[in-house]
Formats: sequence, C-alpha cells, structure tokens
Amino acid sequence: MASISDIDKAAGVLRAGGLVAFPTETVYGLGANAEDPTAVSRIFQAKGRPPSHPLIVHIAGAEHLCDWVQDVPATARLLAECFWPGPLTLVLRRGRRVPLEATGGLETVAVRVPDHPVALAMLSAFGGGVTAPSANRFGQVSPTTANDVRVELGEAVDFVLDGGPCEVGVESTIVDVTGDAPSILRPGGVTREDLEAVLGYRLAVPSTSPVRVPGQHPSHYAPQARVVLVEPEKVLTEAELAQELGHQVGVFLPPSFTDASVKAHAVVALPVSLAAYARGLYGFLRELDQQGCDLIIASLPAEEGLGCAIANRLRRAAGPRSSSVPGLQEH
Repeated sequence: MASISDIDKAAGVLRAGGLVAFPTETVYGLGANAEDPTAVSRIFQAKGRPPSHPLIVHIAGAEHLCDWVQDVPATARLLAECFWPGPLTLVLRRGRRVPLEATGGLETVAVRVPDHPVALAMLSAFGGGVTAPSANRFGQVSPTTANDVRVELGEAVDFVLDGGPCEVGVESTIVDVTGDAPSILRPGGVTREDLEAVLGYRLAVPSTSPVRVPGQHPSHYAPQARVVLVEPEKVLTEAELAQELGHQVGVFLPPSFTDASVKAHAVVALPVSLAAYARGLYGFLRELDQQGCDLIIASLPAEEGLGCAIANRLRRAAGPRSSSVPGLQEH
C-alpha cells in the first residue's frame, strides 16, 4: 500500500510533467497534470490512444468543480452531492483551465472525484486536477491492480502508486448534464436505478451521442483472446463445439452452471453477486489470456443494476465479431 512518501513522490512527478499510475475504486488510472498540455499528450503516446478520445479530470472534492467547468447546473450539484466521492463522472462545459488536449478537442469536459484514499491523498498533495484514462494500452483490458499496470505499460509510466486491488472493478458511470435533461453516456459503477432514485425521473441512455466519452470505441476492454457472446443456455454447447474445432477455449460459467462438466481449456466460475462479478471482470479476462486461451465464451448478465455495466464491457470486449464461434461455418 502506498505510503505518505509515495504520495508525495507522485505529486512531485505530476508537477514535473510526468505520468503517475494511481488507484481508484474503479480501475487504475494513468494520470498527468490536467493543466499541462505536454504532459497530457504523453498519456496518449503511452497508451497508443487516439488524441480525439477525451480524458476524465479527477479532482479532490466537489468544492473544486467550479475551477474546471464554466457553470454547474442544479442537476450536476445534486448528483455530485449524492455520489461523490464515487464512480460517477459528470460531463459539463469546459472551463479555461482545461486544455483541449484533455478533451479531445471538445468544449465539454468529464470530471469526477474518485472514492479511494490513495487517489484523494495524491490529489490533495498535488493541489490540482489530474486527467487520467485507465492505465492500459488503448482498447485492451483495464487494470485493477498495480501489477496489471506494470505488466501492461512498463517504463512508459514514471511512477506507480500501489493502492491494492480496486473495489468496484468497472469504470465510472458517465452522465451528460450539458443539455436540457441528463443522459447516461456510459453505464458503470453507479447504477441507472440509483441515479433515477435521486433525480426522481427516468434517464435516457442513448445508443449514440454527439458527446464523445471514454470507453465507447466499438472494440474496447478487450483481451488477447476473442470474446464470443452467446445465450446462457448455449454456453456449454458452444464451448464444446469450439474446443472440437481446435480452439483453446476459456469459459465464463454462469452461477447456475457451476456443477456442470465443461469441456474447455480453462473455466472461470462466475460469482452470484453482480458486485463481485464487476470487481473481478477484468481479472477474469486477464486470467484466461494468461492461460493461453484464444477464445472466450460468455453470456451477458441480466441488464439491471451493475449488470448493465458488465454487459457494456463484455459487448465492447467482443467488438463487432461477437456472435459466432470461429470455424463453425467451415464444418
């Protein structure tokens, strides 16, 4: 776990224009001084991320929000009061302190307050905003431990703050509050149901939006193995078929199938709890990669609560080629 001296060192690296990987409750972020365009550009280089993809500015508390945005509507204040610190990102009009390099050229900026003691201590010691996407190569599996970061990015990171495993495990929910009514641009650690309970009305979840946000590339959160999504009742038969076709198959086994015999190279028995599933999702994908799988068979959870965030990540991991076992048409 990070010490006080580690946190002070991280703050110094940020002031010097360096990159710091740091823990949040969701995933590990790759951070730079949000007001330093050169440092922000280093994030894109380290990740291999297109510069048009906006980043999230992390701040130490809701009281600093006005420093980074043009105005804070009442809806944004309410959501910040209820969910910060926490896995909620708000999209607002960009303030002058935020360079366009951090927003992908947009006049909007995504901001959040992370709910992790190490992240908050680093932000307080630094005394400014830290812009950060997840600390992994662009499009690949997000890191939930410090070791994931070291393996993924190596010397591209100037300093890694170790805050232990992330508690939530999937990225923050992104809510656009720039229009007449808020809308969810990316499901995540704060559920739609929780947001609606606070606001008192239904939230839109548009399939497309003019506001670009992190994590919405057609193929994202992807392991080296190809991910194929099937109906829950077909997981076992599709896995067996793929194994017969010569694939090294990894299986996400739904909780109701835990006593079943599975013909596969490797199996992850999924937890009953959606919170545990979300927390372990990226670790499960990495595990099957490490075991040499070239194909992962999975089904989507029920899309309610955290199930929405898990389903979103699995669809992005699968990408546009998600619905069939490779080689099936040849046999």
